[in-house]
Amino acid sequence: MDNNNDVIELLDILYGMVTEAWGVPLGNDKCIIERDKAIEIINDIKANLPSALAEAKRLVAARDEFIGNAKREAEAMRRSAEEKARLMVEEQEIVKTAKEKSAEMIAAAENKSRELRRIAADYVDDLMRQTEESISSALATVQNSRGAFRSAGAAVAKGKSEEVPAQD
Repeated sequence: MDNNNDVIELLDILYGMVTEAWGVPLGNDKCIIERDKAIEIINDIKANLPSALAEAKRLVAARDEFIGNAKREAEAMRRSAEEKARLMVEEQEIVKTAKEKSAEMIAAAENKSRELRRIAADYVDDLMRQTEESISSALATVQNSRGAFRSAGAAVAKGKSEEVPAQD
């Protein structure tokens, strides 16, 4: 299982803990969960996020290498076409044909290079968007859980201060 799925799985577990937690009396949106278990899950999420980001960086590097290879291939094709054209210089018609084929090959190589660059960029952009969404979702879940913990703590503290009888 990749780290991106690990993070999502951990978030699902944390979500399940919160949704299945026992409710606090008279507190509809308050619940009780095991703090140590929740903290352990949050720490696991924090540990897995850097590897998910490293994977995205690896994909960007792979895309750059892919584009570099496409450029080298296009350059090799261009040089090959130029060499073929030089060899055909002997006659006018052959030269004309060679120039046309060379231009077509160069245009095809440039089109292929642009298309490969576009595909790679779209792919990396999509992966980075997915990573960003996962990170945003994880952050929102952690922030919601933190707010729920604070609210539960404040409600418990407030409930205890109201229960203390006044001394005459």
